[in-house]
This record gives sequence, C-alpha cells and structure tokens, in this order.
Amino acid sequence: MALKRVIPCLDVESGRVVKGTNFVGLRDAGDPVELAGRYDAEGADELVFLDITASHERRETITELARRTANDVFIPFTIGGGIRSVDDARAVLGAGADKVSVNSAALARPELITELAEVFGSQCVVIAIDAKRTNPTRGNASWDVYVNGGRTLVEGREAVAWAREAAERGAGEVLLTSMDRDGTTDGYDVELTRAVSDAVSIPVIASGGAGELDHLSEAILDGGAEAVLCASIFHYGKHTVGEAKEHLRAAGIAVRA
Repeated sequence: MALKRVIPCLDVESGRVVKGTNFVGLRDAGDPVELAGRYDAEGADELVFLDITASHERRETITELARRTANDVFIPFTIGGGIRSVDDARAVLGAGADKVSVNSAALARPELITELAEVFGSQCVVIAIDAKRTNPTRGNASWDVYVNGGRTLVEGREAVAWAREAAERGAGEVLLTSMDRDGTTDGYDVELTRAVSDAVSIPVIASGGAGELDHLSEAILDGGAEAVLCASIFHYGKHTVGEAKEHLRAAGIAVRA
C-alpha cells in the first residue's frame, strides 16, 4: 500500500507566506524559509511553494527562494508560479527544487507539459488545477478551470477532462485545488477529488478547505487522494504535521514515520 503524504503549502507573495479565503483576503503567515524549516522538523513529507502572483504579474519565478530553501530543508519541495518554459523549470530545479508546478502556462500551451516531462521526467512535473463548480446547485457536477490566481476563467476547459489530458501529456501528479473550499476550513471538495482520482492513474493531491483533521482522512478514504495539502491549520498553529499523521494512522491510513 502506498504511503499517503502530508504536504504543507506555502503561498508566497512579495517574499512572504500569505493565506486567504477563496483566493482573496490575503493575510500574512510568516517567512517562507522559516516555516519550511519548521515543517521539515515536524515530519512533513514534502512542501509546496506557490508564487501566487507570478503568472498574473509576469514576474520571474522564485528561484532565489528555492535556493534558500534547499540550503535549510531536507525534504522534497515543489515550486510553482510563473513557470512558462523548460528554461524557467531548469532554473528552479537547478536551485534545489525537486519538482515544478505548472498551471496557467500549461493551459495556454499544453505542449509545455510534454516538453518538461521529456527533459526532466514526469516525476518532476506537477499539473496544478484551480477548479470551481460550474453549477453548485445542480446535479451532474462539473468544475470550471481558472488561471492567474483564480482571476480568469478558462473557456471550454473542464477540470476532470483537463486532468486526464495533462496526465496523458506526461504530468506526474495533479495538485487539485477547490476554489469553492479554499481557505474556508469547511473540508476538501471530496466529490471533485474523487472525480479526478478516478479519471487519472497518477497521484492526486487534494487542496483547498482543510480545517479539521477529519478532513484529511476524508480526502484520502473518500476522495481517493494520495496526498493532502494543508495551509491554514498548520500556519496558524491549530494542528501540527505530527498530529495530522497521528490522526491518519488512527484512521487506518499508512503514512511515513
């Protein structure tokens, strides 16, 4: 049985970790490298850094943050935000990151996924999908895809179908964020997570909405997630990574020591 992973997520804006609700209302949560070191010590399996304004503002990727993190942190970490080419990815990976996450650029030019996979291997390529329910009050659920930090609807793209296509193009993981649940602490969108997990053969990381430890086990047991991404419950001290893993073990879920 594959070990499930607990992954703190650090949304970075102007060099600081921030967290909001439904992608807005951001508030400061600390220094990214300091938080990364704390989560490493607590036993996190991996880390994800997302430069949440890089695509929108067309800034350079946070290569320097990758370098600083690699000097102090000894678990795998992913960098996302503003990765638009093989050269962008090479800079971040060369600075010490283990994986790159792509979102807006992959939707604009899906061939980017294949190019990255061919150069660095699928295990280095994470497709990030920001999804929002199309008709929240109706049956036959479907989810729209958004880019640029949730600012822009991608016309003609549905989240489950896009996840399937990205996997076929060479992505090694799906980082799946529910925009409806992000920052609400109401729990992951388990229906969305299950729909994507059933549609692809690569791991799905559930993201958006974790507020209680039960939410983590629900995403894995009911949603089929291979990993759970958490932000607020760790950043503001409600729970530790160790407590999250203890909860998962008690629920019968195999995790790393």
